[in-house]
Formats: sequence, C-alpha cells, structure tokens
Amino acid sequence: MILVLVANSVLAQKELLEILEKEQKDTPQYTMATFKATRISFGHSIETRKKGILEVSVANRFWNTPSLYSQSFGADKMNARIALEYAISDRLSTGWGGSTWDGLFDGYVKYKLIRQRSDKSGSPFSITLFQNASYYSEALGPYFDDDFSNRLSFTTQALIARKFTSDFSFQIAPTFVHKGLRFSGEDPQNHFALGFGGRYKLGGHISFVSEYYAVFNPITSRDTYGPFSIGINWELGDVMLQFMLTNASHIVEDAYITDTGYNFNFKNPNLNFGFTATYVIHFNRKLKGLKLNK
Repeated sequence: MILVLVANSVLAQKELLEILEKEQKDTPQYTMATFKATRISFGHSIETRKKGILEVSVANRFWNTPSLYSQSFGADKMNARIALEYAISDRLSTGWGGSTWDGLFDGYVKYKLIRQRSDKSGSPFSITLFQNASYYSEALGPYFDDDFSNRLSFTTQALIARKFTSDFSFQIAPTFVHKGLRFSGEDPQNHFALGFGGRYKLGGHISFVSEYYAVFNPITSRDTYGPFSIGINWELGDVMLQFMLTNASHIVEDAYITDTGYNFNFKNPNLNFGFTATYVIHFNRKLKGLKLNK
C-alpha cells in the first residue's frame, strides 16, 4: 500500500510539473529593467513606467565661462529643467517640461513597441518610439521671422536596446530632428543623428552610464559638436540620482543633439556638471490604500 501511494504521489507531481512547464512556455518571459530609469543620462532610454506612476524630475547643468566673473554657487551659468512624466499604461507615457536658460518648453510621448524576451522565442531586443515637440519662448531679434512655426522643433526617435547580461545594457537611437528656428539660411532645418548609450552595473544600486550622439548633417553657420556624457546613476528606492560630466548645456532633445557648441574636454566652458533627481509617485498604490481604508 505504501509503495502504491508513493508511486501515485510521484506520478501526480510529475503531471503537475508537466502542466506548469506547458503553462510557462505559453507565458512570455519579458526582460525587465534594461535601464533603471527613463533616461540613460541626458537622453531617453527605452524604459516606460508602470501604469499610473507619475515621475517628477529636476535636471541641472552647471558650467563656467572664462569671460564672465559673476560666479554664483561656484558656476557662471546654470540651466535647469523641471518636468513631469505620467504613465498612461505600462507601455505608453507622456511628459512635459520647461528649461530656464534656453527658454524651451517641451512635451513628448513614448510608446514601447517591442519588448525583449528572456526566453528563446520572441524579440532579442526592445524598441520604444519617442516623439518630442519643443517651443522656443525667448525673444527673437529683428533678423528673424517671429512666426509660431519658427519657434517649434520636433524630434523623432526609435530607441533600440538590448540587455546582454544582468550588468550590461546597450542602446542605439536613430534620430530625426526638425528645427523651426535657423540662425542662417545655410543651416539645414532637418538633421539626422545616431545616438549610442550604455549602462554597466558597478554593484548594489550604482551604475556607470555613457551617451553620445553623432549628427550626420550638422549646423554649418557655426561649430557644433556631438553631445557626450559619462556619469553615475544611483538608485535610492523611489528616487534616482544621476551625476554626469557632459559638453551639452541644453537638456531638450532637439537642442542638445544639434546645438552643442563645445567639444568634450576639461577646459571651461567645454565641460559641464550635470545633476538630475527623479522622484516616482505611485498613484495606484495610493488609490488602493484609500479604498482599503474606506
């Protein structure tokens, strides 16, 4: 009787395991956390937040200009951008922001089109579509046609990334930028660029990140350079702190991709210190908590 009971138990467990394996095969195993934030450093990553999450971020750039001697808090110039991003669904989010130094107000939409799968079937990489529009609010000189359309610029990106290991992720970003405002008739209004970004986990909640954008048809009326950054991302629960060294003073996509006026080196004003703090608010959790309390 004992032998029969043991045999039946083994057969039942085997059947249960076979059922679980079949169900596991039918359930897609998506790769999680290719990047730990919605931005790698200054540029967007493929990541979108979970539905109902509001992301509040404050990004800053500090740099010195040798011709100026009016330093404030150790820096001659500062650019700050305050922004909100809300996840409409797990794969769709939208954001809005405003920058102080260059007077840019922007809004964008991100949609995660394809998700990388960690199982053998499915896509080996993730693709997120990004569309940005910005408005230049500063006063224009007498030589510019002060038309509303001239103040608008648009950036379209396909963010393509793969998480190769638990420590290393890499992204490329084919980019199209349409600039409404031109400083010279020789300057192109449409720009094509290719971005590269990577993340390497150093340990715990700290990662090394870097980004670079190559512009294939840059502005011709003055010297511009591809934006480059190296930095550290530090996760603290619902807060992400990002520290970087970069040659990009602008924070909005169309501006830093096409209009970075200094090369990356350790001479002023070529090197900027960047700091971004991002805080995540879980509206879904708060709503569930209110329902439970009721």
